[in-house]
Amino acid sequence: MSDLPQSVESTTQAPLAGSTDVRAKPLTPQSCALGSVIAGTMAFGMYRMSHAIALSFAAHKIQSDNFIVQRISAAVRTLVIGMTTLGMGVFGVAAIGLLALSIQLIIQSNNQPTPKQPLL
Repeated sequence: MSDLPQSVESTTQAPLAGSTDVRAKPLTPQSCALGSVIAGTMAFGMYRMSHAIALSFAAHKIQSDNFIVQRISAAVRTLVIGMTTLGMGVFGVAAIGLLALSIQLIIQSNNQPTPKQPLL
């Protein structure tokens, strides 16, 4: 036995324990449109949530005279509103991108020439 480590070639050739052969599903316009609807719904939900949080923060002012408490609470409120707005933006952009991808796939499938059927 040698105390030297195995070579890179011998370690990359070994199959991984518990690995499965994953087949990718074909990309269809329907799946892209469904993903766009789901992402759009989530973006709209995040919009409604950020709006409700902003109204709640505006209605409930800070009841402390401590300067540090006021600064920390303002920072936390800004962070909460910013995170919900960021989530809304991310899901909105994903929805628009998936909708554009589904339109692109429809256009590409219409531009492909159809194979000619032999006459019998």
